[in-house]
Amino acid sequence: MRSDFVNDSNPPNSRWYSGITSYQWLVLVIASLGWVFDVFEGQMYPASVNEVVNDLVEGATAATQDRYRNVGLGAFLAGGAVGGILFGALGDRIGRARTMSLTILVYSLFTCLTALAQEMWQVVALRFLVALGVGGEWAVASAMVSEVFPPRARAWSGAIFHGSSVLGTFLAVAAGQFLVGNEAVGWRIAFLVGALPAVLTLWIRLQLKEPERWVADHAVDAAPQPAGRILELFAPGLARRTVVGFSLAAVGLATFWGVHLCGKDFALRRARSAAEQREGLSESASEADRQAAWKKHPEIKGQEMWGMFLTTIGGGLGLLAFGPFSEWLGRRGAFAVYHLGGLVMAVLLFKTYRHWDDAALTALLPMFGFWTLGMHAGYAIYFPELYPTRIRSLGSGFCFNCARFCAAAILIVMAFARDANVSFETIGASASLLFLLGLVIVPFGPETKGSALAS
Repeated sequence: MRSDFVNDSNPPNSRWYSGITSYQWLVLVIASLGWVFDVFEGQMYPASVNEVVNDLVEGATAATQDRYRNVGLGAFLAGGAVGGILFGALGDRIGRARTMSLTILVYSLFTCLTALAQEMWQVVALRFLVALGVGGEWAVASAMVSEVFPPRARAWSGAIFHGSSVLGTFLAVAAGQFLVGNEAVGWRIAFLVGALPAVLTLWIRLQLKEPERWVADHAVDAAPQPAGRILELFAPGLARRTVVGFSLAAVGLATFWGVHLCGKDFALRRARSAAEQREGLSESASEADRQAAWKKHPEIKGQEMWGMFLTTIGGGLGLLAFGPFSEWLGRRGAFAVYHLGGLVMAVLLFKTYRHWDDAALTALLPMFGFWTLGMHAGYAIYFPELYPTRIRSLGSGFCFNCARFCAAAILIVMAFARDANVSFETIGASASLLFLLGLVIVPFGPETKGSALAS
């Protein structure tokens, strides 16, 4: 096997950014921008789902909002899984840069079309189509970043790439606060903004070239090696890596949608409860009375977005910290620490958040976000290191995006639990136990710290 094609004349113990070229920085910036808008498109739905349902479903209740929230998220997760495989294979076959452009066009187009939806089933269908591009962009961009940067810089560059996702969430928070929450503007305008990332594709086509590693792999005997075959992921020597990668991502994505995203709901539920108390409602108040009380307090939307912002701040720091953690403890050690931290913080908050005052909750939410989200940067670092060039994009995309099916299953279980009147606290604390499964999975994966990418 060939080792790295990246020219790295710096000693192994030099700072990770020493000698990084302007073009390598450009690749990281463009890949990260694609992922920022990727996440923005994905988080627009959680930031606006209540308003969308109220507008399109007559007489919508809180239970109806929760149901459509989970259905829409499930469609998004399924679309991401399909897109990760399709575009991941395409990225191995026709190149990283061209495929990245296609994925951005896909998610920009269908997010924009969501603004024209007249029925909830149309919104749900469009979430699936948006996710095709979202899942594909991550698979291709993570492979490209890993192939362009030298081994000593892969952990840091991968963490920065995936950590940039918080900027997309911040954009969604801003859109939720100033567009969705503004009656003079509304959720349709917020989704129209989703067309803007398509402009990024022009920059990609003008500035990026295919990684030297990919070009060399496809120049052997003037013909490309076989690319994009899913069965190769389960060939001898790769099957165990694929199972471990998929399992880690399944835990991470299930806890993201089932645990981490509930972080903003801590603030939302406290704000709604406070509004009900100010209106003199008892615990036996009807759903209609609760809805009426909430509408009298428009600051509730701001509290919801504030909770989302605080959780994202902590999550962003956790993502960026995974790079140095994985250089210090190794890839497996970093995953183990984050899974343990996620378990502790999640169970703590789900079991006690009602007892904290606003100041304490403001301090705890960033820590909750740090430990429940940070391990996701490890997927952008670790998964490309598991596969040879000819299937790197497909392998990374398969592990990360097919795990979305597991997350969708968790959402379905949570929806049934809510219908059975299981409490929010019990559901969240139970889902947090998946972090224990992550601790069990970690030792079965290979340690790839400092290793050259296989070709």
